[in-house]
Amino acid sequence: MTSRGRAPPGEQGRRGAEMVRAALSPLWLLLLLLPWAPPGQAAPEADEIQCLPGLAKQPAFRQYSGYLRGSGSKHLHYWFVESQKDPKSSPVVLWLNGGPGCSSLDGFLTEHGPFLVQPDGATLEYNPYSWNLIANVLYLESPAGVGFSYSDDKSYATNDTEVAQSNFEALKDFFCLFPEYKDNELFLTGESYAGIYIPTLAVLVMQDPSMNLQGLAVGNGLSSYEQNDNSLVYFAYYHGLLGNRLWSSLQTHCCSQNKCNFYDNTDPECVTNLQEVSRIVSNSGLNIYNLYAPCAGGVPGHLRYEKDAVTLSFCLCPQALLRSGERVRMDPPCTNTTAASTYLNNPYVRKALHIPEQLPHWDMCNLLVNIQYRRLYQSMQTQYLKLLTTQKYRILLYNGDVDMACNFMGDEWFVDSLNQKMEVQRRPWLVDYGESGEQIAGFVKEFSHIAFLTIKGAGHMVPTDKPQAALTMFSRFLNKQPY
Repeated sequence: MTSRGRAPPGEQGRRGAEMVRAALSPLWLLLLLLPWAPPGQAAPEADEIQCLPGLAKQPAFRQYSGYLRGSGSKHLHYWFVESQKDPKSSPVVLWLNGGPGCSSLDGFLTEHGPFLVQPDGATLEYNPYSWNLIANVLYLESPAGVGFSYSDDKSYATNDTEVAQSNFEALKDFFCLFPEYKDNELFLTGESYAGIYIPTLAVLVMQDPSMNLQGLAVGNGLSSYEQNDNSLVYFAYYHGLLGNRLWSSLQTHCCSQNKCNFYDNTDPECVTNLQEVSRIVSNSGLNIYNLYAPCAGGVPGHLRYEKDAVTLSFCLCPQALLRSGERVRMDPPCTNTTAASTYLNNPYVRKALHIPEQLPHWDMCNLLVNIQYRRLYQSMQTQYLKLLTTQKYRILLYNGDVDMACNFMGDEWFVDSLNQKMEVQRRPWLVDYGESGEQIAGFVKEFSHIAFLTIKGAGHMVPTDKPQAALTMFSRFLNKQPY
């Protein structure tokens, strides 16, 4: 007889096996299901935004906010929104704003994110022209020190090469956290000083076969200091800003044999004339980001500036021409960042975005990062030629045509200088505006694997000024359709 309550040895073995099978069966079931799990299942649950303040209704798509590992001890804040169309098949699009030192959440909250911050700094409204209608969009605050991004060693002095490497490390970390997207098409996009960030990053990404890089797009970007500086003076004159006396003096002292050098001319009279151009373009009360838009807050008086300081203007591309000024702005000129700043510094918003409590106040642009930043490149020609030589990637440079910070002529000259095979001569491109029918949205010319496109009536922040045209352009770019 067996002792009371104990099963015989055979029965014990059978029951033990059943218990093991019962314990393992959920695990085996999970392992079997993992390859077919829908997008988002492998995403970091701790980073998912459960309830975002300011929305009347939470979105149907998933969104995440957290940190990606950059180089060294850098932690780069990201905000990732899944596509409203089909996350599994939609491309992954990285977005970077410029500066250097300005936050990509500007692009999220005021340009092409799924919701736009309202003037009260508390409310978000859904954006009918959001880029995540057709793509999974990753907004990355870079470099460390910008926005909610930080470094453990609190060292924020950096340069173009270090930023490219750190962004590359962060992108690799993103695909570790979101492995379900590693095979999706990848596009790198940005604006302004991202004209440096994006091609330098792309050269690194193109060497990593684990990433499915398909192309890059840069809006109103810095591609060449020389071409931006030289073209800006022409832009200013032919838009009626300079007057004939100043223009005649510029021609006399800055030009020779029908060729003008407004970039690094050392002639004393030329330098004096360029200082006057700089004053008119950047310090007279004109909106450098959109010539035909008002200057937020009105024409600034001398109390709005710090005098006799290091020359700095956030996001201004013509640095060489405009370095002759003497004033410093903490925020981009003629812009109002109050709403975004108020929203992102709301403690409930910061908690929803998983921002560490000890991090300082969020600002649109970080003055310290900008001042300490070392600009290593005068032109992106080498980087673009490396990308074009592969004949693998679709490249778009687009410009709002009333921006003076990074004007359209400078980028058009830059694309021309790459000497690629012309495929489509410069022509209008159209957008269907419904009741008003098709309208000319700008002009485009296409070369082998690269195109240059303008958006009529838009300034530096194209999706803010012309959201429908921007989304149409973006869709055609991603889908490899004629513009």
